[in-house]
Amino acid sequence: MAARDLQVLNKLDLAKTQLYHFKAIVIAGMGFFTDAYDLFCISLVTKLLGRIYYFDPNSKTPGSLPPNVSAAVNGVAFCGTLAGQLFFGWLGDKMGRKKVYGMTLMLMVICSIASGLSFGHTAKGVMATLCFFRFWLGFGIGGDYPLSATIMSEYANKKTRGAFIAAVFAMQGFGNLTGGIVTLIISAGFKSKYDAPNYNDDRAGSTVPEADYVWRIILMFGSAPALLTYYWRMKMPETARYTALVAHNAKQAASDMSKVLQVEIEEEQQKVAEVATAQTNSFGLFSKEFVRRHGLHLVGTTTTWFLLDIAFYSQNLFQKDIFSAIGWLPKAATMNALEEVYKVARAQTLIALCGTVPGYWFTVALIDTIGRFAIQLMGFAMMAAFLLGLSIPYHHWTTKGNHIGFVVMYAFTFFFANFGPNSTTFIVPAEIFPARLRSTCHGISAAAGKAGAIVGAFGFLYAAQDKDPAKRDKGYPAGIGIRNSLFALAACCVLGFFFTFLVPEPKGMSLEDMSRENDDEEGQNTAAIGIDRTVPV
Repeated sequence: MAARDLQVLNKLDLAKTQLYHFKAIVIAGMGFFTDAYDLFCISLVTKLLGRIYYFDPNSKTPGSLPPNVSAAVNGVAFCGTLAGQLFFGWLGDKMGRKKVYGMTLMLMVICSIASGLSFGHTAKGVMATLCFFRFWLGFGIGGDYPLSATIMSEYANKKTRGAFIAAVFAMQGFGNLTGGIVTLIISAGFKSKYDAPNYNDDRAGSTVPEADYVWRIILMFGSAPALLTYYWRMKMPETARYTALVAHNAKQAASDMSKVLQVEIEEEQQKVAEVATAQTNSFGLFSKEFVRRHGLHLVGTTTTWFLLDIAFYSQNLFQKDIFSAIGWLPKAATMNALEEVYKVARAQTLIALCGTVPGYWFTVALIDTIGRFAIQLMGFAMMAAFLLGLSIPYHHWTTKGNHIGFVVMYAFTFFFANFGPNSTTFIVPAEIFPARLRSTCHGISAAAGKAGAIVGAFGFLYAAQDKDPAKRDKGYPAGIGIRNSLFALAACCVLGFFFTFLVPEPKGMSLEDMSRENDDEEGQNTAAIGIDRTVPV
């Protein structure tokens, strides 16, 4: 008995696009909106944290976070995210997607608020508390990755499944953009109320005491969208694929999907029992059968996501440093603390608006037409090309008058990351693994990505430092410089291009065909549907 014989799954695969699809996109997408806001807003306030808590009246430059503190503040949420992806991914297959979904959201709400309330009598105490809460914030965010992708893939029809999962992930772009806009509004408001001289004119007076509220409000705002969607997450029924294929409850699956699709669906308990006991649907994650069927696929999804995130998060978290290096942002000493926050946010918002957000929606529009494989290959190739275009003539871009060209090229790397591997690495793992292992395998793939983000967050921070001590940030050892760091990111994209050939093309196929849950016991169906090949032709 094959999974394709279950009426409830056929109905889902063939369902026309309707209101419940868009409702699921919004409910799942708001989690990703919050994820992106919480992960990236920290890069907008790190310079402010340095001015407030590490001020040195004898220094010619404003206070900055020491290297170890900066690495921890920027990277600790990624460590939590990695752990959360593995844990909640596994839990989503054991307890069900819906039961775990609410836990992740409440953890995000609580830790967003707690991050803004970080306390301590000393700078070290405040930073330690902030890092503690951002780790657990990341842990909740980590759970959202496998659960949102799995839920959306299992709700969607096979014709437009890629666009629906991509639309959920595209909310990350709006979260990124909103982080910049919220920071602009808050910093502008405080600046108009509490104006201050620049650092060169008055070192102590350039950072008003009220600036301490700014970063706290920005971090706490991340709890709002998550809190607003909690009720709707709890109202979503469990996915029929989990209920039927993993929990083996045909009656509940038919009842839930009858309400969602507004059609009558048979229970078919006998068929569900036969599918559940089939030998092809009983192997585990660490079995030889899993390695034979999906081993290369898992290697493909983990390596491509790992390599992509080294480049993507390095560029995202350290935009402010790159913009300062090329002279697009004024020198820190010529601004007061709130003015610096405003100008960093303005630069990152412009990049998000012109490069980041459009890339996501190009993917949504075209993924079910040209396919995941082609988009991922093209994205890695174009990212590598633009990074080389930035790094080879780097000295040209740093010359006065050429900054606009650099920013345009830089924005294109984000465009092709999002109209490319940043979207597809999230989508494909939710489509190619069996239902009972889908959330776990997506969590493993995503965790590999976050390992790449950690390499980017910690590695780029040190690698990008100049060999010239005069141009180096205070307290940092000599690095390879921004130019050579951009070469390294381009190399990551080239490797990602080649590892993409390990990932299959799920376009237009049912989840059960892709995961081979429709195979009979002798595997006769494999050749018929053509997924024994790894590379699409």
